[in-house]
Amino acid sequence: MKKAGIAAALLFALGGLSPADASSIDRLKEFIRHTTTGKAQFNQELLDKNGRSVQKSNGTMEFSRPGKFRWSYQKPYAQLIVGDGEKLWVYDPELNQVTVKKLDQALGQSPAALLAGSNEIEKEFNLKDDGTQNGLEWLQALPKTEDASFESIRMGFDKSGLQVMELRDRFGQTTILHFSELELNPRLSPKLFEFTPPKGADIVGE
Repeated sequence: MKKAGIAAALLFALGGLSPADASSIDRLKEFIRHTTTGKAQFNQELLDKNGRSVQKSNGTMEFSRPGKFRWSYQKPYAQLIVGDGEKLWVYDPELNQVTVKKLDQALGQSPAALLAGSNEIEKEFNLKDDGTQNGLEWLQALPKTEDASFESIRMGFDKSGLQVMELRDRFGQTTILHFSELELNPRLSPKLFEFTPPKGADIVGE
């Protein structure tokens, strides 16, 4: 399961902009300006470079901008990913292993920067409208540096908001996320974004 798929959830149903008077880029910027917290359920599928499905998973996510998020995989394997504002924690219960790194290294030009980063999104990404396909309006975000986790990120949405996100990595694999039960600006407990390694867990990283 790829850590970089963390924070892939963007929730666009906001801001008084209808599809007739706002581009996909406008919607993203309105989201960043007006949304501080969010939660959703997700289904995730990983495709190899030939387009074959190699893994399916699902779970829940919450975020609090800037820099805090919780991404919890439930099936087929449990995994918890927490950004606490300073560090990124990835916990694998089956291995009883925790991986930790500085959060700014995890954000950068990654999907997490779109979700939980600062308002200055165009410092990290080149954004462009990517047309209409399968009844969805698409936005493409291209990282400005070559060391980003993903080669490209596409977001497809309809009148109600974001429906699909596609993340293509440097190895030709594509992670597809479908969102449901989206909530904008819900009240979230600060404890969701705290993480203490379980007793006896093997800790890898900083």
